[in-house]
Amino acid sequence: MGNNTFNFLNLQKSFGEKVDWECVELGRLWGYNLNYFEFLNQEVISVEEGMRLIRDFIQHFPKANMGVEPYPLSLRSVNWIRFLSSHNIEEVDIDSTLYTQLNLLLGKLEYHLLGNHLLENGFALLFGAYYFNDSAFYKKAKSILVPELREQVLGDGGHFERSPMYHCIMLYRVLDCYNLVHNNTLFGRELEVFLREKAEAMLGWLREIIYRDGKIPLLNDAAFGIAPVAKDLMEYGQRLDITCCKKVKLKESGYRKLQFGKFELLMDVGEVGPDYQPGHAHADTFSFELYINGRSVIVDTGTSTYEVNDTRFYERSTAAHNTVVVSGQNSSQVWAGHRVARRARVRVICDEEERVVAQHDGYKRLGTLHTRGVEKIEENIRIVDEIDGEGCAYLHFMPEEKIILNGNILTGSDFCIELNGMRTIESFSSWYASEFNKRVERQSFRIFFDRRLETIIK
Repeated sequence: MGNNTFNFLNLQKSFGEKVDWECVELGRLWGYNLNYFEFLNQEVISVEEGMRLIRDFIQHFPKANMGVEPYPLSLRSVNWIRFLSSHNIEEVDIDSTLYTQLNLLLGKLEYHLLGNHLLENGFALLFGAYYFNDSAFYKKAKSILVPELREQVLGDGGHFERSPMYHCIMLYRVLDCYNLVHNNTLFGRELEVFLREKAEAMLGWLREIIYRDGKIPLLNDAAFGIAPVAKDLMEYGQRLDITCCKKVKLKESGYRKLQFGKFELLMDVGEVGPDYQPGHAHADTFSFELYINGRSVIVDTGTSTYEVNDTRFYERSTAAHNTVVVSGQNSSQVWAGHRVARRARVRVICDEEERVVAQHDGYKRLGTLHTRGVEKIEENIRIVDEIDGEGCAYLHFMPEEKIILNGNILTGSDFCIELNGMRTIESFSSWYASEFNKRVERQSFRIFFDRRLETIIK
């Protein structure tokens, strides 16, 4: 924002004359964002301001801690290269520090975390390879990106961590890397076709997963204001002559979409994430989001923080999602900030265009399985939940929705929800977090039932 004032994650801080690059006063994620140097990509930042901040960091670099962790180091390297290249800046001291950072990264690659972290390491080394014409950087980048993108981009084009937000971030990086390789002759452009294929697949998935208003669903760790929006990503793809013409069928990513009339319903019937890296997963098996007449009506809680605290625990819990809780337990055992122990395993029973039925074993230790079916019945949506014993289904509404409860009927401005088989229902206030550090009060319901609950949305 200028004058050493920064605003990340809806939190602002002014440093005065000297930036504290180790600042954790507003949370560790805020400090990481400071070290990413994403602000160099803002149109409003002047070349002089950008150079001043780069030089300020260079002075700090010998004693840096947070800034030399491999993830922020990777993002900062890419952002410096983009900034320096776009303004045709060549300064020996900056290039020297950048080269040192990339060599440091070679010894700190995040094979212990894998997932999007290791991809970011690879993207940074690829940018470094082209910037410095360095074959060692290129060889290592290729050895990371080819196998990791083959694994992390699923058959339907979705990113394997099942977070629409991280999918958009990874897609942006892939488009950037394709742009880099396509417009340079170094290294024989051997990654060009591979990167193009991955970008096309990821664009196809994104086109299918977004709602009619162009927004991504806030499933798993996802929030607005972090990743490039879908419209910008698609336009970037078009500028690179990358489009996905064929319609994508959501499958391997675990999401299913029911879209007809005034309804858009997106349901999660997949595993929580890759077994070895479910860090951005929530205990949200069989949760759904619902748009009615082009607006968001039923939504998950969202993600407001990565800090290890009660807010983080709640936002990852089953009760924070539109699904069924048994005995007050989570369907998957989420713990710490980015950990999952025991995971719900899903079996898809019926997978048709207008009907999906699946079953998970997340409550097997409690003596029951949970089966949920979602289908189109005439012009209505019918959801059936079945368990052995007592359960509690949650429905969370957007803050703008004013819901009236009358018996077993929930009524909104242009819809009603009929609950058949419920024992009792409770209205309570919860929060909706569409962005980090931004929570808005909204109306939610707990629906208690025995064995079977039928929910009809009209």
